[in-house]
Amino acid sequence: MPNYSYQAITESGVTISGDIEAETVDRAASQLMEKGYIPSKLAEKKKGGFQLAGLSAALGKMHSVKIEDLILFTKQFRSLFKAGVPIVRSLQVLESQTGDKTLKNAIVSISQSIKQGSTLFAALEKHDRIFSPLYRNMIRAGETSGTMPESLERLIYIIEHENKIKSDIKSALQYPIMVTVALVGAFFILETFVVPKFVEMFSKAGIALPVPTKIAIMIYEVLSSYWYLMIGGVIATIVGLRMYLKTEQGLYARDALILRIPILGPLFIKAAMSRFASIFGILQASGVPVMTSMKVLSGVIGNTAIAREFDRVQERMHEGHGIAVPLGAAKYFTPMVVNMIAIGEETGNIEEMLQQVAIHYDDEVGYSVKRLSDLIGPVLIVGLAAVVGFFAMAIFLPMWDLTKMAR
Repeated sequence: MPNYSYQAITESGVTISGDIEAETVDRAASQLMEKGYIPSKLAEKKKGGFQLAGLSAALGKMHSVKIEDLILFTKQFRSLFKAGVPIVRSLQVLESQTGDKTLKNAIVSISQSIKQGSTLFAALEKHDRIFSPLYRNMIRAGETSGTMPESLERLIYIIEHENKIKSDIKSALQYPIMVTVALVGAFFILETFVVPKFVEMFSKAGIALPVPTKIAIMIYEVLSSYWYLMIGGVIATIVGLRMYLKTEQGLYARDALILRIPILGPLFIKAAMSRFASIFGILQASGVPVMTSMKVLSGVIGNTAIAREFDRVQERMHEGHGIAVPLGAAKYFTPMVVNMIAIGEETGNIEEMLQQVAIHYDDEVGYSVKRLSDLIGPVLIVGLAAVVGFFAMAIFLPMWDLTKMAR
């Protein structure tokens, strides 16, 4: 019988490792889950070294799917499950109705795993590029407690809620990004094609040039003489940043910087607090252990800087400090979140407190997005006026002198 090496998370949130014998990787995952463990890595031990099992290896080549397709899949699966359709038959129906090729292949694989005796949670584990830790743990909670329809309802709410917040923020930022790109493009076009023609004219006239015109000419000379260095520098910077942002430290630096940007930073913190409260509350309502919930939240909070604070919170929770006290000592967690959780711990009604926090920060995010949109308009107008004014002065002031000379 094959021997597997594993890493798993206990119900108390502790990561453990060891070996287990099973007929297949799915059986090994099922045995670990029966013990109350959540397998995170599972590798078959073979002579000459390790060979990654299907639980994690096959997923490296898979790509994620659109959130809209995932929401539709989950809603259809919930409807079929509530109608009493067997899970394998449900997956066959979903396979035929799914247009996304990646998701379709994943459904086929999940169906095959379940036919071989795997749980739905273990089958989803093989496709962690598609199904997030939150998604999988909600399914696991539904399987364990026998409340799969309720877990799917909550899961759909979370996915749609997350998608709405992201869409609102993207919508607020889309217009200013487009205008900024257009302004930068117009600046370079004017400097490259318009300014040179007037420079030649002004040089022949021999007039004294004003400061804006001198600056425009200087920028043109730099662009025309060192354009290849500038392009090379931009490419090198982009490649370097992409490589740096693939590292853990790079992601942390980027996310920490975002949270310090005026107006935008507080917006992302509020969105993270809304996500934390809504997901944590639903995980608790679904019966997921607190330490497991904290690990799930660390992986789905969407910001590396806040996720690191979760790690520190978990360390203090292991020492028996509850939830509110460690959160109060962590960065980014607002007094309202900490106080509401403290009240929930004292009254034993933490789920309701978290729900109220989520509602409050949903409203705050909506207000902040509207405020951001209102502030961006005047800033863009000022930027546009500055670019237009600069080129107007650089070109028309010398033209005015030429007109006076002609008289």
